[in-house]
Amino acid sequence: MLTRSAPREHHLLGLSPHGFHRVVYYEWGERDNAHVVVCVHGVGRNARDFDVLAETLSATHRVISVDMPGRGKSDWLRDPNDYVFPVYLSTLTALIARSGADSVSWVGTSMGGLLGIVMAAQPDTPVARLVVNDVGPVIEPVALARIADYFGKDPTFATFAEIERYIREISAPFGPLTDAQWTYLTQTNVRQRGDGRWGLAYDPGIAVPFRQQAAPPALWSVWDAIKCPTLVVRGAQSDLLLEATAREMAARGPRPRVLEFAGIGHAPMLLTPDQVDPVVAFVRE
Repeated sequence: MLTRSAPREHHLLGLSPHGFHRVVYYEWGERDNAHVVVCVHGVGRNARDFDVLAETLSATHRVISVDMPGRGKSDWLRDPNDYVFPVYLSTLTALIARSGADSVSWVGTSMGGLLGIVMAAQPDTPVARLVVNDVGPVIEPVALARIADYFGKDPTFATFAEIERYIREISAPFGPLTDAQWTYLTQTNVRQRGDGRWGLAYDPGIAVPFRQQAAPPALWSVWDAIKCPTLVVRGAQSDLLLEATAREMAARGPRPRVLEFAGIGHAPMLLTPDQVDPVVAFVRE
């Protein structure tokens, strides 16, 4: 365990074009705290990536981290073509409504950051503060190609040690994590199956829309519509959010501060004090 405590587990019903589905989310902090932070993970990850950040913030905020559809403990969708942003945005709108908060802070890594950008840009948005972790209005094709090389595949392994080695290999851009951190990221991102083998804790179908679409269009007009205070976090060696893109993000739209971490690619995992503390300080401003 990387935390001293555990979150409360809840669920709600989300709706896709092919029916309702169960969405699991985790809650840290006092149940009636009106200061809410929503944490949204990357495309192939899940809510437990935010455990360390959430526990740290829980002294002052209620933190809600969600397993997006098809990930973690949330239901797999009936049609893999429903793993798209309109369904995700509907899910997150329901999550904010369930929280009871009129406004929220948002911490999003990669896909979760893109979803936060879209949410924060809307008129009358409930997003009052935004942390964008290693993603921006321009997505680099080389990063998409790297992710596509493993994303959505369904390998299985005979032992936990074998699947941990695999997680370390495909997630090497996360940077020099400790053995305990790698083990935790593996434990929270894999499942042991009925035959005793180990596999990833997501529906391989989440990759279907990912593989079908070309490189997404630039979202500068969306970025420029954001008005709330914003922090951009970047791995200095990221192949998904280039330094030039981060500089342009800092110069337009919400004009955020950009925080870079040396020796890290895509994406900073917010597990260590040097990464967690600046995010906590920004949310608490």
